[in-house]
Amino acid sequence: MSTTSKRTVVLLFGGRSSEHGISCVTAAGVLRSIDRTVFDVIPVGITKKGATVLMQEDDLAEYRLEAGALPEVHDNGTRVLWPASTATRSLTVIEQAGTLRTLGHVDAVLPMLHGPYGEDGTVQGMLDLVDLPYVGSGVLGSALCMDKHAVKTVLADDGIAVAPWRTVTQHQLARDPYLAETLDEGLHDPLFVKPARAGSSVGVSRVTESSEIPAALELAFAEDRTVLIESGVTGREVEIAVLEGRGEDGPRTSTVIGEIVFTGRDFYDFEAKYLGAAGVELELPAKVTEAEFASIRDAAVRAFEVTQCAGLARIDFFLTADGPVLNEINTLPGFTPISMYPRLWQESGVGYTELITELVELAIEKPAAY
Repeated sequence: MSTTSKRTVVLLFGGRSSEHGISCVTAAGVLRSIDRTVFDVIPVGITKKGATVLMQEDDLAEYRLEAGALPEVHDNGTRVLWPASTATRSLTVIEQAGTLRTLGHVDAVLPMLHGPYGEDGTVQGMLDLVDLPYVGSGVLGSALCMDKHAVKTVLADDGIAVAPWRTVTQHQLARDPYLAETLDEGLHDPLFVKPARAGSSVGVSRVTESSEIPAALELAFAEDRTVLIESGVTGREVEIAVLEGRGEDGPRTSTVIGEIVFTGRDFYDFEAKYLGAAGVELELPAKVTEAEFASIRDAAVRAFEVTQCAGLARIDFFLTADGPVLNEINTLPGFTPISMYPRLWQESGVGYTELITELVELAIEKPAAY
């Protein structure tokens, strides 16, 4: 891309999901590292109630991951207005005093949103309506990969191995209260009870006894009206990074994979992922054979394409004696400098700042949705 003139990028973060605070920290990491010789940045936050507000860079400077005090986008009284039509790519802000001010032309939106109302196709659809380029998957890929039941159904149909599962809704349980007693039939312990559309292990429980299922369902239903009950898989938990190819080239993957090594914790929960809780270590690069790496890489590329992902994805697998079993596809993965996705690329020779630049350039070059 020519750097004779700087591009303007909207850094979009916060949101209505339970992963609001993680999104804020991710955005702060990006803001500190984005190449300012190439990009001007407009930080736009979404409050927990859905208000879209203009932020100042200093607002993000103090964002940190601390137990009991995750950062939050507060309503400062401003309102950011997206373009009124495809005829313009200019943003406008309503100031606290009620006056209007243009924010100028925008070249791309960089959504650092996690979970519902951000990673699930909702924001992507809004941006498509006004023809604003954005980083990451479109409506279909985002919505599909956000829904664990839907994506597992598509992957399994394409022959990609996934863990056995069942799905139950609140309405089904309300109609048949005894259904909970049979949800583990055909599955094997340990079970994982998960909200169908949530991330960062929010609302996830590991269950080893049938008597634990009702409490696990209650926790998961607090995040989504649809819940998965999934068989545990015996294997190493590994992750690989995927990046969309340029032009007609196919997706690229990191040249290494990472592994989640358990040293005293039952599973990779929210506290271990983000708050430094003991019992989990990240091994990067993971020790795998060439054949094992090739099987994971090939399954990741195939999954990226069959689910119509774009831009980026971190794809998580269980590496079993029979080969890789796909666990989840994260279309907007954690993106702090110490998150697995950027670290995988760092180990592959692509630095954090360079990775951000590549993602924005891919967004600008991406053809319209239709």
